[in-house]
Amino acid sequence: VQLQASGGGLVQAGGSLRLSCAASGSIFKINVMGWYRQAPGKERELVAVISGGGTNYADSVKGRFTISRDNAKNTVYLQMNSLEPEDTAVYYCNVDISTGSMRSQRYVYWGQGTLVTVSS
Repeated sequence: VQLQASGGGLVQAGGSLRLSCAASGSIFKINVMGWYRQAPGKERELVAVISGGGTNYADSVKGRFTISRDNAKNTVYLQMNSLEPEDTAVYYCNVDISTGSMRSQRYVYWGQGTLVTVSS
């Protein structure tokens, strides 16, 4: 299974960006898709996740970011609005995938990371 992330870049504060992450390969079922980020000198943190049960967001991005998924394309998106300099980080997609029907065939994969830089 491979994850291809895209959409990062440089944007001014108050601007918007949309990240995408497409999963490909031997996929039986995608269970959970999400986005994490890691700012310089900080730990990697959860930004947002989406599953059959709904969505969940970090408090710092609630009301500004929206996570969505296209099941037909095995793709997760992160629409980021009202960006702040504090959102500057490398963003990683994270996908929980089953490659078969057995419980042991469930794996978690990370994308390669895409840099988001928000200037003040």
